[in-house]
Formats: sequence, C-alpha cells, structure tokens
Amino acid sequence: MTILRLDSSALREWERIVAGPVTAGAPTRRRAAWPLRFARLAAQGLLVTLLPFLVLVKVAVFLYTREGCATMLALAGGTACTAAVVTAYAALVWHRVTGRVRLALVARRFALPLVVAYCGYAVIYLSSANAKSERVRAYYASLHPLLRVALSTLILADRDLVVTDLARGPEDYAAMGLAPNDGSLHYVQPDGYARATDLRTAGRSELKTALVRVYFWSMGFVTLRHVGTGDHLHVELPLR
Repeated sequence: MTILRLDSSALREWERIVAGPVTAGAPTRRRAAWPLRFARLAAQGLLVTLLPFLVLVKVAVFLYTREGCATMLALAGGTACTAAVVTAYAALVWHRVTGRVRLALVARRFALPLVVAYCGYAVIYLSSANAKSERVRAYYASLHPLLRVALSTLILADRDLVVTDLARGPEDYAAMGLAPNDGSLHYVQPDGYARATDLRTAGRSELKTALVRVYFWSMGFVTLRHVGTGDHLHVELPLR
C-alpha cells in the first residue's frame, strides 16, 4: 500500500489556519500594552521598596494600640517583622548571586543591624528642613516614639513635609488666643510623651495632603484637618 506524500503547500496552509488570523492591528495592540506593563512593574517595584517601612510602622502601632504592648516592646516587634522582610529580600539576592541561602548570616550581619540603625535614626533625628522652628526640633524627643518613626518614614517619601507643632502646655493655647483643651494629646501624657503633631498644609496640593492622611490612617493613627490657628493637619496616636 503506497502512502501519498502530502503537498508542502497544503501543510503550510494548515499551519496558517491553526495559528489563527494575523491582523494588522496586532503590533499596535502590543505597543499599546507597553505602558500598562511598565506601570505594573513600577507599582510592584514601589511596593517592594516601601513594604519594609510600612511593616515597621503598622506592626508597631498595632501591637501598641490593639495588643496593649509597651512602647519599646511594640517597636521591637515591628523591628523584628521588618528585619524578616529585609532578610527575605537579601537572601533572594544572595541566592541569585551565589546559588546558596544563608538566612541566619544575612539576618544577623545585614538585616537586623540595618533596621535597628534606621529605627535609631527615626527616633532621634528630625531635620531642620522638616521642622518649622528650632523649638519644634527641641520638642521632638517628647513626641511618642511610634509617631516619630511614622513621621520619619513619611519624610523619606515626602521631603517637603514640615512639622509645625508638637508638645504644648496650657499657656501655649493662651498665647495662641485659644481656650485650653484639657483633652489635647499635644500635652505630655503620664508616660512622658505627647501623642500629637501638626503638619503644614499651606502651599501643598490637596492630593498630597490626602495621601498623607491615607498613610497615617492606614497605619492606625487619627488625622483631623484643623483651621483654628491656620490650616494644618493634626495627627495623633490614639490613647489605649
């Protein structure tokens, strides 16, 4: 029995049918997809970059306000979770380069020292460019440490942020022509810390102000837009 040889032109026609129709608009659709792909990659990169900082603030505030942990214990919990995230990042890079995974080494020599150094910087330092006056900088140490860490983290992304006020006393309200507010969290609380800060909104877009409010709200803080002594954003760490 003789098997007839198929014509090569018939094979090519069958392959064309299986592949589907080729339209002139396909390259155009591919070009149109590039902006969406770039936006997706940019969003993923931004999330990967911001995740350690957001974990630090969110976990610390959650442990303090919801679980009743002491301030330093809550900050230590946030530090540990952030160190775990940084360790995962560094271990992935280490594996890509060397083909090995050294989690303990990366955590001990890189991730934990890096996160602890950042927390120390955030708790101690406020740049003069981000403070309305030297008086505000002088009172920075009286602000609750969790609020200081949250502020410093925001300043990394928003270099134009300006802190206009921190701790106050009853005499400060009188000097501003306002009645004393006995429940103000600007007052130093029994634990030795003030729990509120004011941020400048003048000269800033409403979009920036809205994004700042979303950031603090998502981290567990309370925000209010005040106009008593000039338009500003009031941020406070709720009492437990």
